[in-house]
Amino acid sequence: MASKRDERLLGREFRKIQPKLRMFAKGSTRVNTARAEFAQALRVESKAAKKKAVQGDLTQGTRTEGHVAASQLKAPRLKSISDEIQANVFVTHFGPETGNGIRQLKANRRSTDGMLSTGTVALSDLAKIADESSVAFIELGETLKPPDAIVSNREVRRPRADVRNIPGRDSGGKGVLVGIIDVGGFDFSHEDFLSPDGSTRWSRIWDQGEGGSRPPPSFAGLGYGSEIKKEHMDEAIRASPEIGLPAWALEPQTQMSLSSHGTHVASIAAGNRGVCRQAYLAGVLISLPDEVARDRRLSFYDSTRVAHAVDYLLQVAEEIKEEDGLDELPVSINVSLGTNGGAHDASNAVSRWIDSALTVPGRCVCVAAGNSGQEAGETPEDIGFIMGRIHASGRIEARGLDKDLEWIVVGNGIADVSENELEIWYSGSDRFAVSVTPPGMPTIGPIHPQEYIQNQKLQDGSLISIYNELYHPANGENYISIYLSPFLRTNPVVGVRPGLWKVRLHGIEVRDGRFDGWIERDDPRRRGVVGEREAWNFPSFFSENSNEDHSSVSSLACGHRIVSVANLDAARERINISSSQGPTRDERFKPDAAAPGTDIVAANGFASPDDGEWIEMTGTSMASPYVAGVVGLMLAEQPKLTSAQVCGIVRRTSQPLPGRNFSWSDDSGYGVVAGELCVKEAKNLSNRRKLNP
Repeated sequence: MASKRDERLLGREFRKIQPKLRMFAKGSTRVNTARAEFAQALRVESKAAKKKAVQGDLTQGTRTEGHVAASQLKAPRLKSISDEIQANVFVTHFGPETGNGIRQLKANRRSTDGMLSTGTVALSDLAKIADESSVAFIELGETLKPPDAIVSNREVRRPRADVRNIPGRDSGGKGVLVGIIDVGGFDFSHEDFLSPDGSTRWSRIWDQGEGGSRPPPSFAGLGYGSEIKKEHMDEAIRASPEIGLPAWALEPQTQMSLSSHGTHVASIAAGNRGVCRQAYLAGVLISLPDEVARDRRLSFYDSTRVAHAVDYLLQVAEEIKEEDGLDELPVSINVSLGTNGGAHDASNAVSRWIDSALTVPGRCVCVAAGNSGQEAGETPEDIGFIMGRIHASGRIEARGLDKDLEWIVVGNGIADVSENELEIWYSGSDRFAVSVTPPGMPTIGPIHPQEYIQNQKLQDGSLISIYNELYHPANGENYISIYLSPFLRTNPVVGVRPGLWKVRLHGIEVRDGRFDGWIERDDPRRRGVVGEREAWNFPSFFSENSNEDHSSVSSLACGHRIVSVANLDAARERINISSSQGPTRDERFKPDAAAPGTDIVAANGFASPDDGEWIEMTGTSMASPYVAGVVGLMLAEQPKLTSAQVCGIVRRTSQPLPGRNFSWSDDSGYGVVAGELCVKEAKNLSNRRKLNP
């Protein structure tokens, strides 16, 4: 049973606990066992909990009739907090630790500046952490958006050796570590990663998945997954001909997907036909389960894993530097994954973590801008806009005025059995209330600032939670969180009602009036059959009336010190229609630049001879590693470059598309990355000239 203090900390004193996390803590073990299937930062701790059926009501609330005021919608009384469900969290600290709460975090790890911790915590221990005087905020690890690169089925040839040749790259990236954080596995024995002596160029692969055959990294706070070292990979390569199996089958990873995304990305950045061909190479496999993967409820695969991946690659550089007797080993990291939660102003926890790590010279991280840029179909059959309409914005001009947003949940024979999330961010100087009208049901609200409803049952049995929060501790801004949840029962499951959900913002006090909203995306995934309907996790989206195609860049690509990369369709001399657009919510210029990302031929991972060694893919995922390779060449020339300097050089040297000027634009940034000019500019920084008076 929950203590009164637990209920107080998870109730009235919600300022220290993120609404979504508090909503999960209010759920029963049975409900959260089902949620863990699609909530990346939740994990079922015990097999006994996993086997529990999800039956009965998921809420203590009652059905609503007519227009209901917020004061009438009381959150259910907390009866118990699950100790069988674990969550991956970020904890923001404002001051030194003074109590024992932080000890409840398993695998606790601090950021470079000491202001953030990551760790795993039982939901029942949240109150102990929140009770720490040094703790400002506890938030769930963010959902990672699976890469949605388009894989071509065209037969392609081996790319020319000079296909990604950068003139003036004298070093070839020698003396630099290129790190790849990705999914699908890394085919270390592919010809594009073999040295002349037949050994692999990969130095390390950290497989974050459960069930690997090697011990985890010894680095503090990273005691999960398995670390595959170069000697393990080389031994597998030598044994492969005699045993008659591919080397990757002899030294397996928990994910080895045909045409793996991670292999393709690594090939672009640092393969033998890539940009940075003489660099050290290391990878981190984020364990994002696919359609046929093991039970998702038993593992984590959220943004805390990206934070750990960055730290690991920086540590690998230190280890290689010591092993090989190097004076320095700068690091260029590529992340072709995204997040869509948070304020899109670099205040989300993983962005702050990475920005903190990049305060040290000789480090840079490139991030794909995302593939959520399409706002309309190019043909009647083109429904790519469904993945693109994620952002809405507007302005409430004065007190007493309203603004409507149209949020569409997919129907047409599909039951959406996933959680649908919308965050609306607005100025700390304003006060907005919010009402939600579900399709064919009464309006809920208005919910005023510092009011909330939690797991409220609607007339059809599905659930809604709405939180209207003031002064987020990371940026001081106000935010409204809306969650549409299915009614999770074994039989039947009530999906989120399809149709148009109207979200109305009411101006209570208006000084600025501007707002932005983003939909947190599901990965489209079939779940089975419910009655006569197909059950899916499926992305909701804004209507054409509400969608604004700017500011769709991934929140992970909004970091202050990262290089954010858009997708250039080089053959057509334009930005690909799917490439996400800027600026950030705080009006900074992201993406920084564009690079070739359309119809890119690179290594085909884990392929049989019949599949072919090379494959063509399209997406910002292919553009970002090109820039990461260019950054590696720059760091080879100037190892002490800061990430800010790298970003400045990339921006200054980028070239405008035909018909455009050198000004920043929301789709291409400052233009197309010019690798040769980037390397030349990095070299020139050492050629300082003294002018005598």
